[in-house]
Amino acid sequence: MTPRDRFIAALERRPPTPGRVPHFELVFYLTMEAFGRVHPSHRSYRQWDQMEEKERALHRNDMADIYIATAERYEHSAIFIHPNPENEAETMRLVELIREKTADRYCIMRHGDATFSVPGGDHMAEFAYRLVDEPEKVKAEAEARVNAALERAERLRRHAEPLGGLGLDGFALCADYCFNTGPFLRPSQFAEFVTPYLTRLTKGYRDLGFYVLKHTDGNIMPIIDQLIETNPHALHSLDPQGGVDIAEVKRRYGDRVCLIGNVNCGMLDTGTDEEVVESARYALRHGMSGGGFVFSTSNCIYTGMRLARYELMLDVWRREGNYE
Repeated sequence: MTPRDRFIAALERRPPTPGRVPHFELVFYLTMEAFGRVHPSHRSYRQWDQMEEKERALHRNDMADIYIATAERYEHSAIFIHPNPENEAETMRLVELIREKTADRYCIMRHGDATFSVPGGDHMAEFAYRLVDEPEKVKAEAEARVNAALERAERLRRHAEPLGGLGLDGFALCADYCFNTGPFLRPSQFAEFVTPYLTRLTKGYRDLGFYVLKHTDGNIMPIIDQLIETNPHALHSLDPQGGVDIAEVKRRYGDRVCLIGNVNCGMLDTGTDEEVVESARYALRHGMSGGGFVFSTSNCIYTGMRLARYELMLDVWRREGNYE
């Protein structure tokens, strides 16, 4: 099986076959330390419109190579792209390049959420007032955002047809809903302003043939039933810093959704080596049973994290994350 095959098998919760548990990260930002090259998301393209096509092609090719090098070195089963510049045309070109270089070896995904996330601090009060003062306008905006996202997805799907269907495989929905203490919206508000639109977005993507990963950090337990009801293929990141226990989530929902996570990023950053090893073991021990699991951190490999800590986590996975 290719890494893509193993990733899709986990998303579809098929019984595991002998071999290593699939692994990926939403983002691996440490490309300077690992490869001596700036991560695509950290590059400024303010002069993109002034570049001749030859220079743009060189940038695209370098970005594709970085994503592929990361997947190869760290044995990722999926590549989560961050097109830069951020537009449909560059998404399509980047997907084409990665497919040309790797065929169907990796599952290729990108961000695709359209639902309301926790607003930034400078807009938090305004958004909270709007929920009370103009709820119908907020719902109309939520509907319009979903419509636009599904229209983009349909164009991406049509773009893949001449490639034999091997274009973008799916979307990671990266709107964060929760703090470590709980959701920004109380469950009844979440049911009114987010869940119906997340449900329609997920169904729309699935109907178009895309896989759907729902990501949100923090303590999701007060709204996890609603998240599961929206029917994503997978739930990420099962944040232990928000008190989310992968063992409990696996017991309650492992027959309904693939779980992705949940090695503690806080431990990777500031914990001891022993705490990193134990967090990785805990995720494997409770996630692997019966399949439907992808090994991952509880967020991403972010700027400032020590690469050696990520490699320590992977050492545990390579030794202990194998199906017989």
